[in-house]
Amino acid sequence: MTLIMGGLPYAESLIGIPYQYGGSSPSEGFDCSGFVQFVFNRSAGISLPHNSNQISRHGRSVKSSQLRKGDLVFYYTGRQPNSHLGIYLGNNRFIHAPSSGGKVRIEDMNISYWKKRYNGARRITLTR
Repeated sequence: MTLIMGGLPYAESLIGIPYQYGGSSPSEGFDCSGFVQFVFNRSAGISLPHNSNQISRHGRSVKSSQLRKGDLVFYYTGRQPNSHLGIYLGNNRFIHAPSSGGKVRIEDMNISYWKKRYNGARRITLTR
């Protein structure tokens, strides 16, 4: 079972929360990994680290052609692979907490900035 199908509306309810480096709650703001960590914990009770590179070691790898809603998408935006991530929403869109000055928002993965930096995807599944 894909992790957070039911959590996607919850993730979308957080649109507009300001970016905050190290942030992991709506009241303090989010960075990218804090946003994913918060949504997965609240919507599925799954604990993930507060670090995009560490999160990239969870779940299983997914080809871009096989992305499903709720998969995690990773980007090379810093000095290392998997330095940014978001949650796939379907139709080549993902939701994330962008860098300083930004707010939680939805992006098109086909925009050249994201397309050039795409670094892979992971599927976190519930094991019950």
